[in-house]
Amino acid sequence: EMASQEEAEIQISELDLLSSMFPYEEEFAVTDQLALAELKHYVENESAEVPSSKVQFILNVKTEVPNASMVEFSMACALPFKYPTVLPEITVRSSLLSRSQQILLNSDLKTYLMQNFSGEPCMLSAREWVKDHAAAYIDKDLSSSSMTASDATQSEVTTFTRLWIYSHHIYNKQKRKNIIDWAKELSLSGFCMPGKPGVVCVEGLQSSCEEFWSRIRRLTWKRILIRHREDVSLEGGGHAEIQKQRKFPTLEEKCFDAHGARGNHMDLGQLYHFLEEKGCADIFQMYFGVEGH
Repeated sequence: EMASQEEAEIQISELDLLSSMFPYEEEFAVTDQLALAELKHYVENESAEVPSSKVQFILNVKTEVPNASMVEFSMACALPFKYPTVLPEITVRSSLLSRSQQILLNSDLKTYLMQNFSGEPCMLSAREWVKDHAAAYIDKDLSSSSMTASDATQSEVTTFTRLWIYSHHIYNKQKRKNIIDWAKELSLSGFCMPGKPGVVCVEGLQSSCEEFWSRIRRLTWKRILIRHREDVSLEGGGHAEIQKQRKFPTLEEKCFDAHGARGNHMDLGQLYHFLEEKGCADIFQMYFGVEGH
């Protein structure tokens, strides 16, 4: 989803607050400076250029464990575009946590945030919670409890993602080949509409979509951005669950030639009907800002 100005402003003021409270790199560090710059640009210029990636940062928390030694927990954080309307993405790690302890700690943190902060900034509260509670998870013996390691992996949530990418134009044969080959390699489905404008939709596992985007954006483009992003959490998230979410069987190139044009301007009416068939008609408006007909 696109960030509203207001959501973007809240993110920036919260990041400013964090950097004034934790001025040292080892406590707080933004890992994606480009995303932060894009976000600031979006707010200051009230530009239509929506940031293409989430701001990511690390918060490190030192806390005392009962035997009086210090332990460091690292919080890897990302702010989704709609934050604080939606929760931040946080993964807490420490070399002293076993895998199942780490999974339990992260799921308890998420529950705490869900119950207490729907729709408001909560990074400081999350950090406080980790400071106060994380150490207790180091000693939790989960082997005897019902949560065995295999349960822990089962309960991990898989995210299914669909990216709607917009490009000023796509003519280049090599790029078109890359799009199809990479989608195949990463088990993504969707479609690519070459021409001007160029539209690419990919869907599949979140990590595969993100890998696809990072490869695509490295190529030279006049302009390319993610217009819209859909994420669905799948409990268990087996192969069948993922297949169920797909709207497209494979990734194919779709040419909606505009009659009489020089074969490069696409017939947007045909694109609209294609999207409508797939149950994605609302996307058309996000791309072109008009109701389709």
